[in-house]
Amino acid sequence: MKGKSPDLESTGSGTTTKRSSVSSGSRSRTRREFLTRFTNSEHFTDKLQDWFSLSLQNSESNEPVFDPPFELVELQKFDYALEGVSFQQLTRMPNAVYASTSASMEANAYLAIEDFLHATVKTLWEAFWSQEDEPVPFSVGCLYNQNLKFYQAEQALALGKLEDLSATGVLLKNPRHPHGKWDHILELALLRPDIESDHHQPSLPLLGEALFYALRILIARSVSRLDFSQSSNCVFILVADTQYGCVVKVEGDVSKLDFDVNSVYDCAAEWIKNHSKISVSPVDRIWNKLGNANWGDIGTLQVVFATYHSIMQFFGPPRHSIEDLAADHTSRLHSRRQERHLGEEASLNENGAFRSPEIVEVQEEQEERGESMKLEVGSVLWLEDSNYQKGYQISHVSLPHHIASPVEDDDDSGRAVFLYVGSPPSQLEPAWEDMNLWYQVQRQTKVLSVMKQRGLSSKYLPELHGSGRVIHPGQCQKPSSGGRCDHPCCGTPILATTPVGETVADLVNEGRFGPEEAIRCCHDCLSALSSSSSGGIRHGDIRPENVVYVTSGVRQPYFVLIGWGHAVLEDRDRPAMNLHFSSTYALQEGKLCAASDAESLIYMLYFCCGGDLPDLDSVEGALQWRETSWSKRLIQQKLGDVSTILKAFSDYVDSLCGTPYPLDCDIWLRRLKRNLSEDHGKDIETSG
Repeated sequence: MKGKSPDLESTGSGTTTKRSSVSSGSRSRTRREFLTRFTNSEHFTDKLQDWFSLSLQNSESNEPVFDPPFELVELQKFDYALEGVSFQQLTRMPNAVYASTSASMEANAYLAIEDFLHATVKTLWEAFWSQEDEPVPFSVGCLYNQNLKFYQAEQALALGKLEDLSATGVLLKNPRHPHGKWDHILELALLRPDIESDHHQPSLPLLGEALFYALRILIARSVSRLDFSQSSNCVFILVADTQYGCVVKVEGDVSKLDFDVNSVYDCAAEWIKNHSKISVSPVDRIWNKLGNANWGDIGTLQVVFATYHSIMQFFGPPRHSIEDLAADHTSRLHSRRQERHLGEEASLNENGAFRSPEIVEVQEEQEERGESMKLEVGSVLWLEDSNYQKGYQISHVSLPHHIASPVEDDDDSGRAVFLYVGSPPSQLEPAWEDMNLWYQVQRQTKVLSVMKQRGLSSKYLPELHGSGRVIHPGQCQKPSSGGRCDHPCCGTPILATTPVGETVADLVNEGRFGPEEAIRCCHDCLSALSSSSSGGIRHGDIRPENVVYVTSGVRQPYFVLIGWGHAVLEDRDRPAMNLHFSSTYALQEGKLCAASDAESLIYMLYFCCGGDLPDLDSVEGALQWRETSWSKRLIQQKLGDVSTILKAFSDYVDSLCGTPYPLDCDIWLRRLKRNLSEDHGKDIETSG
């Protein structure tokens, strides 16, 4: 890349020095003075208020004010070119609750955007421009507003400069200027909360800030000694928050700017209004729910495409053009079709789509399996349980458990059970969601069996009513008691438990979970946890769907803790991960501590009693929410509005979070019991 190095600016070479006359030197000094005084984006934005209001009036309702910088067909071709290019997956990710006041969240976001830009320029450079082992000529840094210099994000955070960071830039790497120069900037990214406005484009304050930085870059380039391969009259500014992003493109000849150093903001605003062309892409998602970059989505694609054009301004056309790389799309598509037997063997159906014999066979097998396992009200399922048969007639179909009644069992006449039906083992490649069925049926059967073996019994724990394998219609040809025949349903596992009730989730949705239900739920679940922990078993998956309210056939309704499929029986077992209900220790370490179940119980009660349900999409965000909520005592305050005993219990659990200390259940069960309105003489079971 001869002539493109920033170090050449001081060599005095004729290829890099743009002006040598006295008049050009005078113009250069004036522009530098103008740039020195042009430092306040808010003053500049104020000058654009009327212009922006007029632009809004001239645009149709809910239509973008500015045209996009890229045509859709350009992005599609660029997407084809990137098919064989692998972008780095990021480890430092932004937090979706960035709008909060937590400084650590903002720090995470700045680290993430720096990683994102570095991965982008590195991948583009290696895919389109570089030769073998040619180093990446770019650096990425954060702009410090006080001196308009660039620092590495970690360095800026260590120096306590987080509040004064205003942008993140991609710059030409130059050891002689470690803090960057404005004419070395390829592009800038502004990280701001809530960037989208009603018109799917940035609001005026944010757009004004983007235009301010764009104009500073254009002026700096106009007095630079660098040799630009393409026009220096265009610059891209990226605008992003922790979910969405867009591209602002500013074009214009800065020689038409009136460089009056005594009226810099008026002159700059007039240039924007009369001599610039502004393009803004629609605001679209660039981070997925896990906080990683959606490299293949259109939102990220337009940001990466802007970076591609920014590199081309400094280094000229790439060695491998977009057209060349995109031309391989057809061959890659053809190869994929051949791999899936969609080449010459495939035929077209009546709609013109490819149809493969293999796909048809799978669909027929799925239809056969679905018909044979079709569950509806009135269906009877028979299972082989300890060498004798049990039948269950389904009275209500739902997920994850159906409600059924035992058939031909005088002892259980009129008694309902929860019926869990697992995945047919005939599936060669079970779907990922079938793992949920495995936990609900096979794993829960094991846990409940272990409870029974260890003598753990409580009215607040589910009881194993029946378990085994389904007996399918027709003659079973299985070779042995442990095998299965060719019938799709042969060997399907079934679990039946008692008692039956409505889930807490249903009670909350219907507005029937009041203060007394909350206290009783806390007491009953704590009783269940006390019983299970005495046998070395922890639940690990407490949530509203796993607690049921039993009312049928009892004098006093009570709650039962169900869903023991993820229970921890030994150290190697791992609990289920739930961003809203898992304990802090479980999210951090992937295992449970002594107070983890009680902490999950507090979260469940908090949300069920009307606590704000945060929008969490990462473990980091969930941990930050927990830290903030406990430190600000938001959970205790909310539960205190419901009951003083619940507030006291949450205070106690807060003191145990993440510690190895066991929970003192008995004292809290007695206190909770005193807060329940009971009939005189009626006792509540606590732990056995």
